[in-house]
Amino acid sequence: MSGLANSFAPTTADEVRSAVEWALSHESPLEIVGHGSKRSIGRPVQAAHRLDLSGLSGVTLYEPEELVLSARAGTPLAEIEALLAEHGQQLAFEPMDYGPLLGQPAGRGTIGGVLAANLSGPRRLKAGAARDHILGISAVSGRAEAFKSGGRVVKNVTGYDLSKGMAGSWGTLAVLTDVTFKVLPAAEGEVTLALRGLLDEDATAAMALALGSSAEVSSAAHLPENLSRTVAGGQLAGEAATLLRVEGFGPSVAYRVEHVKRLLGKAGRIDEIAGDASGAIWRGIRDCEPFADGTERPVWRISMAPSEAHRMVLGLRMEAAADAFYDWQGGLVWLRLEADPEAPLVRHLVRKHGGGHATLVRAGHAQRAALPVFEPQPPALAALSARLKREFDPKCILNPGRMAPVERSANLGVAG
Repeated sequence: MSGLANSFAPTTADEVRSAVEWALSHESPLEIVGHGSKRSIGRPVQAAHRLDLSGLSGVTLYEPEELVLSARAGTPLAEIEALLAEHGQQLAFEPMDYGPLLGQPAGRGTIGGVLAANLSGPRRLKAGAARDHILGISAVSGRAEAFKSGGRVVKNVTGYDLSKGMAGSWGTLAVLTDVTFKVLPAAEGEVTLALRGLLDEDATAAMALALGSSAEVSSAAHLPENLSRTVAGGQLAGEAATLLRVEGFGPSVAYRVEHVKRLLGKAGRIDEIAGDASGAIWRGIRDCEPFADGTERPVWRISMAPSEAHRMVLGLRMEAAADAFYDWQGGLVWLRLEADPEAPLVRHLVRKHGGGHATLVRAGHAQRAALPVFEPQPPALAALSARLKREFDPKCILNPGRMAPVERSANLGVAG
């Protein structure tokens, strides 16, 4: 283990355990980072020392025929995606790259960060999130104890829930050292249908109709007119765009695209976008490209009932200046406000419209320090989270304060 001023840079799992053991013995907390692409999500971590996992890198197992890949936690996600693409495979849940939204270069996220943040993308409606594809982990708890969970095959469920338990824990329970994911074949082709000019309410109805059909639509999103130009080099500029993605092998895609067109023929003009152009659109939606504007203007990520999302946004716009677009058929709302995060108002409106989870994913340092960035938990769930924290990290050594103030740091949330 090499140590710089207030920084540990391990290259092996044993060195990670040694660093945590040192921190535990000195009761001196650690900030856990990979390449820092998501470092500004959550409250500012209150730690004098850093555990930098960027040197803990490399794919350790890849068996394309078995649909399994293992890698050290600090391995860049971009490296893994390139390797999978060479073999016609993918992480089907298409994890988001937060870097551009948070003022960082693209492609700096790590595979460990994918699980720690439970990342997903527009295909979540069909494929789920990171927690639905994790097969096994190796990690070091805040007790400086190395442990493993799960295995390398899909049917091995020993400890599987513990692997899932790391999803969305944001480095507050344990330091991941190795992860094993299920991978899947990439689609032979894809087509995006863009319905033009719909208002939010009509777009919600159109997406629901398409997702409820037999067309097996894998993704559904809506960009209002003022944001349509901000995705994929402006190819959607000019009108609002309600986007439906159909994936699979050629004849099947063609048949299902025609089915959707017939189903929604009365909704207005429908543009058909295929291949790389379609992929660029969904990468833009995935990475919140409309709000990757180089500013610290507050951005919220809200999951809620798709049928209520546009009503919540309308209520917010009556009281604050806000831009919004929708993914997951409207079940995921991305909101950008002008200066004030309006946290009490946003969470009030989410509760009013059926409830959900609102996470402040971008804001200034002072705002993140002062506000509950993650959705506050109900008492029963908070108590369960506190017990889990005490089991894994009783001295609050790992990422203290990131998910809640230090005096309440055992009140952990699980990001969805």
